Amino acid sequence: MNQAPTFSIQHQVQLRFLSPNDIPNIKKLCAECFPIEYPDTWYNDITASSRFYALAATFNMNIIAMIVAEIKSRTKCNKEDADIMSSQYPANVQVAYILSLGVHTEFRKHGIASLLLDNLLSHVTSPENQNCKAVYLHVLTTNTVAIRFYEKRNFLRHSFLPYYYSIKAGHQDGFSYVLYINGGQAPITIVDYFRQMGMSLVNISPCKLPARALQMTGTFLRWAVTMATVNIPSSITGR
Repeated sequence: MNQAPTFSIQHQVQLRFLSPNDIPNIKKLCAECFPIEYPDTWYNDITASSRFYALAATFNMNIIAMIVAEIKSRTKCNKEDADIMSSQYPANVQVAYILSLGVHTEFRKHGIASLLLDNLLSHVTSPENQNCKAVYLHVLTTNTVAIRFYEKRNFLRHSFLPYYYSIKAGHQDGFSYVLYINGGQAPITIVDYFRQMGMSLVNISPCKLPARALQMTGTFLRWAVTMATVNIPSSITGR
């Protein structure tokens, strides 16, 4: 492939969905972009299954970047991601999981990753996908370039995942990042709850404080039991 021009090439880039014929090319792209070796079944799935939103960016007919995401029910999240959405959301609420986003070395810093991500976000925020409330992903803690990329686009760090990635017979830590969309909200934390409790108690007359405090304590205990059920410790897995 020829060296990419130094000026912006976005207007020459075309987007299209991946197909099984692209597997040899996307294998080369993944080998360059990611330290993880994906099995052949993964490539077969992302290029043929309707479960995945798999988009390629092409330049002069060559694939130079791709993004792969899966839109699924929140109940189908892995255990380590079960608290992405509050358990108060109905089971049919959906989330979008970004499996991969990679750009060929020669075409980086041209806005291609942003182009692909923006396309995905436009898709999941369209009228027909309003039931999708969050977009999330996993990233190596050492991948500072990717972390800066997502943080600049308002993704929030959600959790630390020790020994999450299995790479070259070893394990490395990861983070999960989340962007809430279509009115979706992060689960309420214990800090959020006590902040809300404090604000509520300020506006209550002194004679009603004991009863109100007792009521809120009971609500908190029910919430804590629910969260303890949701946040079941996950086994260490590789991705």
